[in-house]
Amino acid sequence: MNDSSWGAPQGAGRWGAPEMQAAPAGPAYDVYDAQQTRPMPIVPDVPDAGRDDAGRDADDRDDRDQGAGRLSGGPLFRDEKPQEPMSTAPPPPQKKRAGRDLRAAIGVGVGLGALIVASLFIVKDVFVGVVVVAVVVGLWELTSRLQERKGIKAPLVPLAVGGAAMVVAGYVWGAEGAWAATALTALAVLVWRMTEPPEGYLKDVTAGVFAAFYVPFLATFVAMLLTPDDGPQRVLTFLLLTVVSDTGAYAVGWRFGKHKLAPRISPGKTREGLFGAVVFAMVAGALCMEFLIDGGAWWQGLLLGLAVAASATLGDLGESMIKRDLGIKDMGTLLPGHGGIMDRLDSLLPTAPVVWLLLVLFVGSN
Repeated sequence: MNDSSWGAPQGAGRWGAPEMQAAPAGPAYDVYDAQQTRPMPIVPDVPDAGRDDAGRDADDRDDRDQGAGRLSGGPLFRDEKPQEPMSTAPPPPQKKRAGRDLRAAIGVGVGLGALIVASLFIVKDVFVGVVVVAVVVGLWELTSRLQERKGIKAPLVPLAVGGAAMVVAGYVWGAEGAWAATALTALAVLVWRMTEPPEGYLKDVTAGVFAAFYVPFLATFVAMLLTPDDGPQRVLTFLLLTVVSDTGAYAVGWRFGKHKLAPRISPGKTREGLFGAVVFAMVAGALCMEFLIDGGAWWQGLLLGLAVAASATLGDLGESMIKRDLGIKDMGTLLPGHGGIMDRLDSLLPTAPVVWLLLVLFVGSN
C-alpha cells in the first residue's frame, strides 16, 4: 500500500503538509523583492512650459514663494500690501511729571503758610494752638496707620492729651516743663493700656512711647523757639529754612537728578536734590540770620542752613522708612496734594530741635 492510499491530497507529503515547490528556472532572485519593486518611469529631460528650471510645477512654485514670503515678512496673499518694517529709532524722551497735584499742593501750602504767619505775628498763643492741633492730628494719623497695617493699638487718648500738654508746657516752662510732661505722658500710656488684655501689651506701649517722642516731644521745640522776644522771627526762620530746603531738593532733583540718594528707602530722592537742598538752605540761612535774627551773622546762617538741609533730609527719610514698613504712600489724605499732616511734619519735626539748639548757641535764648 503506497502513501497515496491514506487519502492525502495531491501535492501533500506523508503527514498532509504541503510540499515546497521549486523556483522557476532562470536567474536567482528574492520573491518578496520581486513583488514590491516597481520600475521607475523614464521622464524625458525636456523642459515644460508649466515647470521651472528646478522641475517644479508653476502652482507648486507659487505655493513655495508664498511660504517664503510668509517667513520673510512678505505679503501672505498676492493682493496684500507688504508690511512696513518696524522703526528701530528710540522713542522720544517723555517730559518729567510731578508725582502730585502741584496746583492743589501750592494752594494748600499757601493757605497754611498764611494761617501760620498770621497767628505767629498777631497772637503767639494762637500759634501755640495751631501747633497743638497739628500734633493731635498727627498722632491720630500715626496711631491709625499702625493699627490698620500692623495691628498695633497705641493708646490715642493719653497720647493726644499728653501731647497737647507737652507743647503747652514747653511754651510756658521751657525745656524742664517739656521733659516733665513727656515723662508723665509715657507713664499715662503704660497705665492706660493696662485696662485691656495683656496680649500685645509690649508692642502697644512701645509704639505709644515712640509716638510720644516722635510727634509732640519734637514739636515742643517749636513752642520753645517762640518764647524769646524775637520768637516769631526765630520760628519764621525755622519754617523758611525747612521749606526752602525741601523746595531746593525737589526743584534740583526733578530737573537734574540722576543718582539715587537712598533707593531702598525713597527712590525719588537724588544726590543732586540733596545738593540743591544744601545750597538753597545755606543761602536762605545767611539771609535770615543777617536780616531776621537779632545779633545774627551771615556765616552763622550758612552753618544753620547746612544743618537744616541735613536734618530735613534725614527726617524725610525716617518717615519714608516708617511708611515703607507700613506699606503705604501717605499717612493720610487730609491735605490735598500733600497727603496727611504727618507728611508735612516729617522734615519739620526733626529740624525743630536743631534750629533751637543752634540759635541758642549763636545768639542766646533771650
